Amino acid sequence: MVKERQNFVYGNPEEGIPGCINNGIDEETANKIFDEMTDFARYAFNKSHAAAYAVVSYQTAWLKCYYPLEYMAALMTSVIENPGKVAEYILTCRQMGIAILPPDINKGDKTFSVDGNGIRYGLSAIKSIGGAVIDEIVKERETNGLFTSLKDFIERTSSKDINKRMVENFIKSGAFDSFGAKRKQLMMIYERVMESVSKEKKTMMSGQMSLFDFVGEEEKKEYEIQLPKVEEYEKEEMLAMEKEVLGIYISGHPLEKYEAQWRRQITATTADFMIDEDTGLCKLKDGERKTIGGLISAKTVKYTKTNKTMAFLTVEDLVGNVEVVVFPNVYERYGHLLKNDEKIFVSGRVDAEEEKAGKLICEKVWVFENPPKELWIQFSDMETFKKSETKLYSFLKDSDGKDPVIIYVRNPKAIKRLPEGWSVNADENLLHNLAENFGQENVKVVEKSIENVGKMN
Repeated sequence: MVKERQNFVYGNPEEGIPGCINNGIDEETANKIFDEMTDFARYAFNKSHAAAYAVVSYQTAWLKCYYPLEYMAALMTSVIENPGKVAEYILTCRQMGIAILPPDINKGDKTFSVDGNGIRYGLSAIKSIGGAVIDEIVKERETNGLFTSLKDFIERTSSKDINKRMVENFIKSGAFDSFGAKRKQLMMIYERVMESVSKEKKTMMSGQMSLFDFVGEEEKKEYEIQLPKVEEYEKEEMLAMEKEVLGIYISGHPLEKYEAQWRRQITATTADFMIDEDTGLCKLKDGERKTIGGLISAKTVKYTKTNKTMAFLTVEDLVGNVEVVVFPNVYERYGHLLKNDEKIFVSGRVDAEEEKAGKLICEKVWVFENPPKELWIQFSDMETFKKSETKLYSFLKDSDGKDPVIIYVRNPKAIKRLPEGWSVNADENLLHNLAENFGQENVKVVEKSIENVGKMN
């Protein structure tokens, strides 16, 4: 391109190129046009390249349309070692109405696979379990039938390099749920079962007789290790175990019940901060202001040279996680909200560099349970408002908070925003008192968009 500038601007009679100047275009304009072409050439494709991309785009679009299960299973398998990408595609599947099924020792394969109307999670995606081991387990299952219990699985795979960590991770991931036992029950006995099976194997190898050689099958069951009578783990504890061994939540997500609120308030997801494999950049531009929402999955506190406190957070949403940097002046205001597992919205400035995942520089924080909101109180006409004004203000005076109050009069239409000093805490107690005195239908709390909130403390 650099060599062609001379020809483009001034021409080349030997090659029959008249050039811009000979065509009535001044030198400055000609150079400006060439500069634009040079910029375009940095990312422009030639026809053969563009055609190839078009064919692949058409093929993948066709597959996604007519074979969505198979297509998404293959797509997730292609990034099986990247939990962030897997989480992003799982969210896409759920938006498409495709069920993501947990790992299952009796139904799953090494990779993501189609199972009925859903996609079964790949067994090799479980932490500390290699593909070779899964191949052996699947071969055993296909040759000798489904595994019926924890003991049956351990007996049949004891010669296949299955260790305690693997069994524990199978349990935590939900891969043994088809045995009909609770995960907590299996976690409490799996070590004893493995030790018992190991002891039996050694006894058989040495040719010794045991008590079990003299009793029937029914009597043997009485001597087997029984499942303890305990309740299952709490939902959040089970999800935490899944996250530990799969890198993502599979049977649910701590933010699921907040999804509608999360979508209303955010302007970016954590996936937007991930590096695009083609460009080496994240989707967001450096310096943009964005709002994300999620739970704090990790927090590291640091101290500056002047002994001020700052923090580095890992905030996780429904698709992945992103680093959030909280400098001392912001930490001083919001540090009391920044606790592990706290669900928060964060507004701030994007910090994006080439070949690095983006970060968010924190400016403001809100907890999910206390998003910015306004209290609206309605009156039918101005006369009714004037009569009730003193009584209304007596209720508002006793409530101290950050929620603005707006008075709305229907006839004639009028809106009055009370000064900041009249802001309240729009809790259940205040709402009950207001509804009792002015009518349930006339009292409403409206959640505000964080992006539109001005300066908040």
